[in-house]
Amino acid sequence: MSAADPTLVREAARRRTFAIISHPDAGKTTLTEKLLLYAGAVGEAGSVTARKGRKSATSDWMEVEQRRGISVTSTVLRFEYDDVVFNLLDTPGHKDFSEDTLRVLAAVDAAVILIDAARGVEPQTEQLFRVARARGIPLMAFVNKYDRPGMEPLEIVDHLTEQLELPLVPLTWPVGIPGDFRGVIDRRDESFHRFTRVTGGSAAALEEVVDVENEGSDPAWATAREELELIDVDGAEFDEDAFLGGEQIPLLFGSAAWNFGIGQLLNTLRDIAPSARPRATEDGELRPVDQPFAALAFKVQANMDPRHRDRVAFIRICSGRFERGMRVTNARTDRTLALSFAHEVFGQDRVVLDEAFPGDVLGVIIGGDVRVGDTLYLGAPVQFPPIPTLTPESFVTVSNRDVNRHKQFRRGLEQLDQEGVVHVLRREHSQDPVPVLAGVGPMQFEVAVERLRTEFGADVRTEMLPWQAARRTDAEGAAKVLADPGHTDVFVRADGTQLAVFPNRFILDRFAQRNPSVRLERLIGADEPDE
Repeated sequence: MSAADPTLVREAARRRTFAIISHPDAGKTTLTEKLLLYAGAVGEAGSVTARKGRKSATSDWMEVEQRRGISVTSTVLRFEYDDVVFNLLDTPGHKDFSEDTLRVLAAVDAAVILIDAARGVEPQTEQLFRVARARGIPLMAFVNKYDRPGMEPLEIVDHLTEQLELPLVPLTWPVGIPGDFRGVIDRRDESFHRFTRVTGGSAAALEEVVDVENEGSDPAWATAREELELIDVDGAEFDEDAFLGGEQIPLLFGSAAWNFGIGQLLNTLRDIAPSARPRATEDGELRPVDQPFAALAFKVQANMDPRHRDRVAFIRICSGRFERGMRVTNARTDRTLALSFAHEVFGQDRVVLDEAFPGDVLGVIIGGDVRVGDTLYLGAPVQFPPIPTLTPESFVTVSNRDVNRHKQFRRGLEQLDQEGVVHVLRREHSQDPVPVLAGVGPMQFEVAVERLRTEFGADVRTEMLPWQAARRTDAEGAAKVLADPGHTDVFVRADGTQLAVFPNRFILDRFAQRNPSVRLERLIGADEPDE
């Protein structure tokens, strides 16, 4: 594929692929639904904890998500708005599912940080922000729940600037105090947008662009204009290059529950979020979008359609044109596979796709060996960098209650391991056949147990293990860890990685001090900050 293909370049320029990241309960799934509503992709937004008879959230398609009212897996939602194709990746907010969010950040070109107006930046938000910033992902912030009591807008700006350590540039500004949200001022054209609630919040809010002069007597509008004068004194102007370089964060205010400010956020994503850009390969070179087809598999999900028991690999097209039925090579295995069944994805729904372009995210039904982090390419070999893994901090044994379901038990564990729902570990140094599950937190194990039962018919029991710290090691280090009297152990992942585990950080540090030559490497997101 060469730059002479004008259709490919034009279509790549139309793509906006982004994620929403936040702490739990900041309103992420609600915001996702409202963006779909304003883009015309759904006729009625579904409440996360839907009342009886009301629609459930499009992005929360798994039974456990709909029952608990939380997101436990990332979801792809593809829709068009104003001749722009959006690929929105909805991510889990709970800390225990951070690894799924980490994979999503490897596939997007931008991210929206969702901030609760009352709580501000919370630990999970800050951790994901650090990862996104390290990757140079352009970020914008949306302060949600301004319809409730919370921090004043100037206080929010100071708080975010201090916590995120990057300059923020308000693109919209709230009118009214937190809990009495009247509307927003759009700083780009100085227009005033007054909102009126719609009962239930399932339809677009009534919005009126009002005359500045006619609102001059309203104290709320006067206060907002005075606050903006203070912002102007600081010289906070939007700089596109700084934004695209991850060095400046545009800021918007709104209420996803009442649909205030959602249209402004959607238009901002359309106008300033980057289209598909050249991506770095493992050798450090940037691969232009008009090169031959290459894609990154960032997620694998089984049983999205229980009727067919299929496996879907979610791939982000990084370069070239996708055509249904094309044969590509997996860089990890050097084997070819046909991409015969590809779909654009909208939650659990699928539509067969005949072609796609850089920036698009597809669900490809696979029968062969495709795993998270694999590169699929056409033509000359290419490989994108591996997707980092979070350090496990919780461990359980898992055993099958029914010996007659042993095959289903093993098949289920293998599938969950390939998806990255949990890490399935084994002991190579002993005869203990009981598998060990490792994850960031215990809720991962609850989801794994439920999926083993509902999707594979395997009823299992788990038992917590005493380890809370882990490090990657080698054969020499494993031998020293196993010989240590400090209740340590070594497990092996399916990819051959050896993990040394310790009851706590104190014992880990003490072992490291006594054995300075032993390889003890952190995976990202471990139990202490980066040095």
